[in-house]
Amino acid sequence: MTDLSDRRAGVPQLLLLLGASSMSVLGAVLIAPVLPLMAQHFAAVPGVAVLVPVVLTVPALVIGLTAGFAGAIVDRLGRLRVLQVALVLYAIAGTAPLYLDDLGAIIATRVVVGLCEAAIMTAATTLIGDYWTGEQRNRYLGLQATVSALSAVVFVALGGLLGAGGWRAPFWMYLLSIVLVLPMARVLWNPAPAGGARAERTPVPWAAIAGPCAVTLVGGAVFYALIVQLSYVLDGIGVTSTGVIGAAVAVMSVATAVGGAVFGRLSRAGLRRLLVAEFALSGAGLIVVFLTSSVPVVVAGAVITGFATGLMLPTLLTWAVRDLEYAQRGRGTGIWTGTLFIGEFVSPLVVVAIAGPAGGLQPALAVLGVLSIVFAAVLWWALARQPAAPGAEPTPVPHS
Repeated sequence: MTDLSDRRAGVPQLLLLLGASSMSVLGAVLIAPVLPLMAQHFAAVPGVAVLVPVVLTVPALVIGLTAGFAGAIVDRLGRLRVLQVALVLYAIAGTAPLYLDDLGAIIATRVVVGLCEAAIMTAATTLIGDYWTGEQRNRYLGLQATVSALSAVVFVALGGLLGAGGWRAPFWMYLLSIVLVLPMARVLWNPAPAGGARAERTPVPWAAIAGPCAVTLVGGAVFYALIVQLSYVLDGIGVTSTGVIGAAVAVMSVATAVGGAVFGRLSRAGLRRLLVAEFALSGAGLIVVFLTSSVPVVVAGAVITGFATGLMLPTLLTWAVRDLEYAQRGRGTGIWTGTLFIGEFVSPLVVVAIAGPAGGLQPALAVLGVLSIVFAAVLWWALARQPAAPGAEPTPVPHS
């Protein structure tokens, strides 16, 4: 066996892992522009109004439910093996709607896509945690959030352009995952032996990740609120142009990307200050969205929230993984990922539940904003009572 103990990760490894991470974003947004065309194609299917949106959303629910199990598989079988197999299966299941003409079968393939995305996200993020430490790891996890936000804008645009050729056309994009597999075989490596014995002997430190995951559940709901609801808010204040709505969503996505990009620089401020500022700013932006019917002001509120949540995600992730040993990192990352996606899945349900008593969508977002600010105050108090985090990173495991 070749001795890789001196091998160090650099730009090629980072690019491949960022590319793999963006596959989950592709699955989440690519087909959104063609859902109306799909609904027309399956108009005769009972329950089509519910089933077609499920085609888009079911992978996120599957990720939320299975990412923790994916993390256990990553620790047992090795990060790279799981990542490569998942990317291949992702391409197969993702392109299945090109030839399927049964809506139930298509939804079944989307469940498989969600399983693959859970494995891809967990393995790719775990490898970033394996390959780099300290401020460099923080910077690259922030970059991961940035790339995810920007790729969402790109994939939505591509989905719309390809949709001109019919509702099936965007599904060809799932073949992009295959492009990553061959370079990975040459450029990436497992940072430690892939045997499962060591992972089994090292339990997940639930006491260490329970707090980050609980906060992430709330953060996921806040993060996803405007991603889902901004277009409805704009429609409610009289914006009828899809171009204007698309531009507003794109501007918010760019703000989210900027938040992720500056995380590496701001991470020195400390966990307590960052989280409190992020939840408070997110809430303030939601309140701004409520206060006006002016499109520029609504977009300004969305930018504030987008920036804050873009900064929030890498903050929560680095908090969750900072004290995990190598043999625990896959499971810890998977549990965190699943928690995030469950928060995102329940976000629109929470907003709908608030909207009735509050008197509409914008008042519901204001209530969520106030709750986010209150949560920031609770975090300030709760984190002040916690002992300081260890200053040293775990010793990296020798490569093999």
